[in-house]
Amino acid sequence: MSQNESLVAADDADNVVHGYLGTTPPIGQLPARGERFWVEHPEKLLNAVNILKKARVVAVDAEFTQVRTRVQTPEKSVSMVPRLSLLQLAIDQTCFVVDALRLHNLAPLAEVLSNPQIAVLLHGAGGDLRVMAERGLQVVRYYDLEATCRSIFGQRESSLAAMLQRAFAFSLDKTLQRTDWTRRPLPPAMIAYAARDAEVTLALYYWLDHHYHTILQAYQVCEQTPEVVPVWIEPFLKGNSPLSPEIAVAEARKCGLIQNRSQVFVDCRTALSQVLHPMRRGRLLRLIADLGLTQLVPDILPLLGAPTADERAGSARALGRLGVDSAIEAIMPLLQDPVQDVRKAAQIAIRNLTEKETPKQRAVPVKNVDGSRRWVIDHEQNGSIPIKDDDSWQSRLRSIMDV
Repeated sequence: MSQNESLVAADDADNVVHGYLGTTPPIGQLPARGERFWVEHPEKLLNAVNILKKARVVAVDAEFTQVRTRVQTPEKSVSMVPRLSLLQLAIDQTCFVVDALRLHNLAPLAEVLSNPQIAVLLHGAGGDLRVMAERGLQVVRYYDLEATCRSIFGQRESSLAAMLQRAFAFSLDKTLQRTDWTRRPLPPAMIAYAARDAEVTLALYYWLDHHYHTILQAYQVCEQTPEVVPVWIEPFLKGNSPLSPEIAVAEARKCGLIQNRSQVFVDCRTALSQVLHPMRRGRLLRLIADLGLTQLVPDILPLLGAPTADERAGSARALGRLGVDSAIEAIMPLLQDPVQDVRKAAQIAIRNLTEKETPKQRAVPVKNVDGSRRWVIDHEQNGSIPIKDDDSWQSRLRSIMDV
C-alpha cells in the first residue's frame, strides 16, 4: 500500500478489518482428563496443599456470586459484593475443587499462592485476584493468560472460549457460567464444569509457552520484584490515579518528589526504560502523551515494532496525541498489523496527525491566590493566554506551580 493509499485508509473510519489477520500455530492436543477431587474439609485441604506445593505451575480459577449487602450510609444503599464460592486449582493430571463456602479458613493455600517459586496461571486475573484477596489469599507471582492472548491476537480473540477454539479446536461450553454457585450440595456436573476451566487454562499455558514464550514471559507479574519507578508515576501505571497528570505533578512538586520541570521528563524517561510489563508500559505512554513530553519521541518510536500489541498500539496512540507529524511514516505499517486493536490505534493516530481542524481545547487547572483552583480553556493557539514558549505541557505546569 502506498503512502497516499495508507492515508486514505486511515481517514476512513469504517475500513478497519475485524479480527486477527496473522498466522496461527498448529492446533494442539488437549491432555486427557485427570483426577478431580472435591475439597470441603480442612484435612482434605491440607492434603491438597501438600500436593500442589510441589508443582512448578498451578492453574487457578474462581467461581463467585454477587451478594447483596446493605451499606451503612444515610441513604442505606444496597451494593453487590462478590463472594467466593469455589476455588479450582489444577496441576498436571490433577484438579482440586475447593468449597470456599464450607471452608472458612483458606489460609493453608497461601503456601501455594504466596510462593514465588510457583507460577499461578489465571485467565482474566482481575476478578479472581480480588475475591481471593478478600479471603486473605495474596498471589505473588502470576501470568494473566487473557492479557497475553489479547496482546497476541487482539481484544475480540482473547476469551478462554475463543483461545481454546484457536489452540485446540475445542468448543468450551459456558452454559453454567451464570449459575448459582452457592447452592449446596453442588451437583457433580457443576463440579466438573468448574474443574474443567482450570484444567484447560493449564493446557492453554503450555500451548502459549511453546509458541509465544517471549510474549508470555513479558506478562509475568511478580509482586516480590516490582518495577522501580518514581512514586508519583506508580498510580498511573496501576490505572488508579485519582489525579490528572498535571495535578499529580503539582502535588509531587509540593511534596518534594519533583524538584523542577526537567525532572518530569527525566522521571518519565527512566520509567520507560524500567517498566517492562506491556500493559503498564502502555499506561506510561498515555501519561507521557498527557504531559506532552515530545522530548521522549525518540524513545517511543522503537516501540512501534514491539512484539506485544499493547506496546505497538500504545506507542501509536502516544505519537498521535503528541502531534508528531514526522511519525506518520513510521506508524503507517501498523495499518496492516495482524491485531485489530493496533490497526485501529494506528488509524486514529494518523488521522490525528493529518486532520487540519484545531484540536479540542483542554481545561487547564489554575491555582487562585486563596489556594482554590479554577479551570480555564488553554487558548495557546490563539494567544488568549500569554505563554513563555510553545511547549504546552510546560505552560500548563507553570500555571499549576505558580511559576
